[in-house]
Amino acid sequence: MIEERFGLAMRRAMHVGKMQQVALRIGGHAMLELFDADGKLKERRETNNLVVNTGLYHIADQLSDQGESAMSHMAVGTDDTAVAAGDTALGTEVGRVALTSTTQGSGASADEVTYVGTFGAGTGTGALVEAGILNASSDGILLCHTTFDVINKGASDSLTITWVLTISAS
Repeated sequence: MIEERFGLAMRRAMHVGKMQQVALRIGGHAMLELFDADGKLKERRETNNLVVNTGLYHIADQLSDQGESAMSHMAVGTDDTAVAAGDTALGTEVGRVALTSTTQGSGASADEVTYVGTFGAGTGTGALVEAGILNASSDGILLCHTTFDVINKGASDSLTITWVLTISAS
């Protein structure tokens, strides 16, 4: 049902009294940057993600007056199970931080929202292989979820994730 209603497409627009089909693509791309204690870049990864069903419901909620909280946190984990549309949480979360920033683009980039989260020294350490964006400091609604090749974050390392979500006409 969600695939029919949204399926990376939300369809409904009124045009001169007739229902007109409008398909929207919703997708994201994350850049992960690991820094050592001195601030030197150790490695950089880029990955696409899946906007999960709860994320699609949340986007619809934001178009209404239902009152769900906006996305506010990013999490990392150690479970490399493939992401699925039905995911509601990370597989094995090991760290969650408040977003450093959330910004909507302007002009030609007005269809983009950029989320940035930084996992400082001692937060979210380990062999990281998954990440997600959520709307609470614990539990909460999962917007999107991704897996990636392992990033070994040591206790003195920091990890910054810049995640761009794009909503565009297909």
